[in-house]
Amino acid sequence: MTGENALFVDLTAVTLQDTDVAYGAIPDAAIAVRGGVVDWVGPASDLPASSRDLPRHSLGGRCVTPGLIDCHTHIVHGGNRAVEFEMRLNGASYEEVARAGGGIVSTVSATRDATQADLLTDALRRVDALMAEGVTVIEIKSGYGLDIETELRMLRVARAIGERRAIRVITTFLGAHATPADYAGRDDAYIDEACIPALRAAHRDGLVDAVDGFCEGIAFQPAQIARVFDVARDLGLPVKLHAEQLSNLGGAALAASYGALSADHIEYLDEDGVRAMAAAGTTAVLLPGAFYTLRETQAPPVAALRQHGVPMALATDINPGSSPLNSLLLTLNMGCTLFRLTPEEALRGVTQNAARALGLTDCGTIASGMRADLAVWDIEHPAELAYRIGFNPLHSRIIGGAL
Repeated sequence: MTGENALFVDLTAVTLQDTDVAYGAIPDAAIAVRGGVVDWVGPASDLPASSRDLPRHSLGGRCVTPGLIDCHTHIVHGGNRAVEFEMRLNGASYEEVARAGGGIVSTVSATRDATQADLLTDALRRVDALMAEGVTVIEIKSGYGLDIETELRMLRVARAIGERRAIRVITTFLGAHATPADYAGRDDAYIDEACIPALRAAHRDGLVDAVDGFCEGIAFQPAQIARVFDVARDLGLPVKLHAEQLSNLGGAALAASYGALSADHIEYLDEDGVRAMAAAGTTAVLLPGAFYTLRETQAPPVAALRQHGVPMALATDINPGSSPLNSLLLTLNMGCTLFRLTPEEALRGVTQNAARALGLTDCGTIASGMRADLAVWDIEHPAELAYRIGFNPLHSRIIGGAL
């Protein structure tokens, strides 16, 4: 990549590298950048002579982390579902709302009716809010079109966001999100006649980086997801899966059998599923926004994930229904308060492990060879990022070495 040459000094580098030091933190550090890539990071007293003549920027003693990564979003969509929010508060479950014609299918109608320009304008407002919290990478899913035309439109909007803003966008095809009304009762026909052709078209047009599905009683069965994943494998695309959110259908184990990047939600994940994910190197993406909004009571099996060494990522899951959460900083706090992650686990969940969940190897830590996409914070200790509620201590972002 091309980018700036720079030397950042007067900072604490919260590298998130795997060291014996909490957060991989280096006090009184310096970060040297060449061509938009970290060339060196370490104690300022050890700065190599070859880096001393780079353009110097003092960061005033602030903490610097990798740019934050939101690795699971549905940020492109039409309309909102505030009325369904009221329904749930009056006692209706998420499943009852969905079966009554609400839920994902209601957003499909609004998204199909929206123009590409309208979808882009609305999504950029949400993206700007994330960027203002230090986010430098965002994953964006389709899945509210459920026909070829609208699925491609959503993915084009996602690509356009990466062109309009200083943020890296990873696109995910989620055609297997729900069965649209025009295929009611014909789930298999939808997979064969709409979902898979839409996936092939998205791949042909260079619009898709990964493939996702929703494996659940109100969505698709494992055998149906497997047919989509078979096509993804033939196309050379990595997979991930919404799994075990409302029940245990063995989706995480299915995803792991395909070498999935991640299994997401996983509140009802069992020990066998955890073991399968560990063996496959599949990351667990925890989504406290949906847990909170749906007033769930069964939390993901964090202790088992720790025990078996499954990396844990965190994300907003921003969507108009089950997680209208537009703050990755609040997600950090929710991951700690609702799921009992430590602040360090939470921060690694939106940096190092979020990168793993997207299959990215050039971001997520501050280390030589990594992209110089960083976040500068007005904090004294990295735990503050998960500690405060409704407060944004971001000072600035550094993109490709440029403040």
